[in-house]
Amino acid sequence: MESLQIQDFSIGFGEALTIISGPCVIESEEACLEAAATLKEMFEGSGINLIFKSSYDKANRSAIDSYRGPGLAEGLRILKRVKDELGLPIVTDVHSPEEAIAAGVVCDLIQIPAFLCRQTDLLVAAASTGKPVSVKKGQFMSPWDMKNVVDKLTSQGNRQIMLVDRGTSFGYNNLVSDMRAIPVMLGFGFPVCFDATHSVQLPGGQGTASGGQREFIVPLARSAIAAGANALFMESHPNPSEGKSDAASMLSFEQLEVALPKFRRLYERIQEDWY
Repeated sequence: MESLQIQDFSIGFGEALTIISGPCVIESEEACLEAAATLKEMFEGSGINLIFKSSYDKANRSAIDSYRGPGLAEGLRILKRVKDELGLPIVTDVHSPEEAIAAGVVCDLIQIPAFLCRQTDLLVAAASTGKPVSVKKGQFMSPWDMKNVVDKLTSQGNRQIMLVDRGTSFGYNNLVSDMRAIPVMLGFGFPVCFDATHSVQLPGGQGTASGGQREFIVPLARSAIAAGANALFMESHPNPSEGKSDAASMLSFEQLEVALPKFRRLYERIQEDWY
């Protein structure tokens, strides 16, 4: 299986566990930098690699008056400060070919949202930047359908790819995580990440906002590690209930810190058994 190179570490079999984490959306410049600094300190010495994530624009909010973020230019400027001043690799999600090109100048990893994972022009633009690309499997798609996504990305000569499972639609306002998706997508030859926080969402479950079941984040993450996931996506926040996006499905920093050694022990054991 091919590995994904991010700064000075790799994601793949035989490599250390990587976790993508940070507040769902950039709430302010100060809050973003403080969150990144806290996470950097938390991960130092943990044996787990960190990629900092926060969105400059939440383009698919449930309601018209929901907070979306600072926008592309301002958001990328803030994320660049995180990268330059704290030395952390960064990822953010993009929604158009033009945004993908702009994000590719700053980000170490470009994320394609689940709802947009079939958009050919967006995938081609992201791949053409030459930067690693992470694509979330749509809630409406089977894992084997992601082979077409891989083909679109590799058509541009980019093989720095990671596929992400984030749950599958299960009736109205609900998702279910089918761990078979992880080995299926691993079969395409690229690393697979499990998005543990979006997998516990209850989409639109609060009418004008999505709900969530935070208590299942860690159990699902551990299940994904056991199924062979190479990385975890786990949004986190100093005070999740006060978060401006996905408040019901983010981990607190305290919860994340407690879980890190558990994830590492399980991941290392699974890596040993995998071979």
